[in-house]
Amino acid sequence: MTKMFALIVAGGSGTRMNRSTPKQFLELAGRPVLMYTFEAFHRFDSSIEFILVLPADEHERWKDLCAKFDFLITHRLANGGITRFESVKNGLALLPDEGIVFIHDGVRPLVSGQTLQNCLDTTIRKGNALPVVPVSESLRFVDETRNQAVDRSNYYLVQTPQTFNTKEIKAAYRQTYSQLFTDDASVLENLGNTIHIVAGNRENIKITYPEDLHLASILIENKL
Repeated sequence: MTKMFALIVAGGSGTRMNRSTPKQFLELAGRPVLMYTFEAFHRFDSSIEFILVLPADEHERWKDLCAKFDFLITHRLANGGITRFESVKNGLALLPDEGIVFIHDGVRPLVSGQTLQNCLDTTIRKGNALPVVPVSESLRFVDETRNQAVDRSNYYLVQTPQTFNTKEIKAAYRQTYSQLFTDDASVLENLGNTIHIVAGNRENIKITYPEDLHLASILIENKL
């Protein structure tokens, strides 16, 4: 049986939320956002092993929250880096070469079991999977000289977990960091690998702004 890992990256701050508390620790329906993220994977498959990447100075706060909320899902901690690239690389260093790793934003607590299954199935068959959803609104391209409509049918919104064969993504992260690396898939793609897209779920929002937290609260409470 293929070994599975969830690498949860939670290095964000509360800047765009207008909060001093990092957004992964904000309460959502009575508990920290991050705990719901863990539970989405644990419901999907309780054998998944977890690595949580947090800034080193937030480890104790997280441990205190785990005790306060009686959070018992086993996981290992890795130190966050200055960039997301460094954070993911630090987390990958704790994984063996054999297996499949879901690399997921800690503030996406509403990933569905179907999205996880889509990612797993395609990674087993093709080596990687990138969950996406179609763009539903009109798009315009704007630069210094142009302002024009573009065909939205050619564009997709990218989500996580971006999912990989662990050996391949660890090798990709041995590259020197580039500003062209916008996500994990782009790191692997830079080595010439083809990225395989799968259907994500629209509720799988990334909590970034106050309205995102409010929407996620409604979605969580309706599911409970």
